[in-house]
Amino acid sequence: MSVATLSPLPQLLTQPTLIATVPGCGPTSGGNLVLLIGTNLGGATSVTFGGVSASVVAQDPLGVLLTVIAPPHAAGNAPVVVTTPAGASAPANYTYVTAVTPPPIALAITPQSGPTDGGTPFTIIGANLTGASVTFDGVPATSVNVIGGILLTGVTPPHAAGLVSVQVTTPDGTTTVPGGFSYVGPPLPTATAITPTSGPAAGGTPFAITGSNLSGATVTVGGAAATNVIVDPTGTVLAGITPAGTAGNVAVVVTTPAGTATVTGGFTYV
Repeated sequence: MSVATLSPLPQLLTQPTLIATVPGCGPTSGGNLVLLIGTNLGGATSVTFGGVSASVVAQDPLGVLLTVIAPPHAAGNAPVVVTTPAGASAPANYTYVTAVTPPPIALAITPQSGPTDGGTPFTIIGANLTGASVTFDGVPATSVNVIGGILLTGVTPPHAAGLVSVQVTTPDGTTTVPGGFSYVGPPLPTATAITPTSGPAAGGTPFAITGSNLSGATVTVGGAAATNVIVDPTGTVLAGITPAGTAGNVAVVVTTPAGTATVTGGFTYV
């Protein structure tokens, strides 16, 4: 009597179930690891994010965990599907987000003041300064360089005297430096006394004026320009010769690029 040979029963395959993606979001550039959690994930033949194939890195022998590298994808929701020989899973949610870099931070600027003609080297301390530009009251600084994203150096542009706003701008935003920057003009001249205090109306009297910040000064006596005006290197003594004038007391005015000063007591023509 012959014995019939029994064929092995076909192995039952169970469709995969995808429960979650960890993390549930990632950058549009992809390249990050994503852990897929579910059941019957073993032997996965493909994993797709919004229809785009992901790279499988590791599979759990129990079919519970699956590690993949997310592919690049446009921002928004991208259903994740795992396919095994038993079929495809229902999709799980994964969201692609545009990478957001932090805005710049500016804590301080040094020095906090400089001359109106510009050219002052400065340093700004902060964070997230990579790719930054700098303006002083809207006027761009020159020679801007960023070191490690935390130090920014440059040179101030020219500007009128006064306190101005300093702004740092990167592709991710704009910030204002606390305290701003003060442009300082040349110091105003002072004229405390003239010697002698009188001289002939015909002019020609040598005189000396004492004061401060007198460099580059001109002098008028009674509105007429004095001649042979010279200033000592310290800017504290000015010498010249009086022009002709009319008898009486007249104003003596000293003028520099920074401003004017009137000598106390004036000069008397006799």
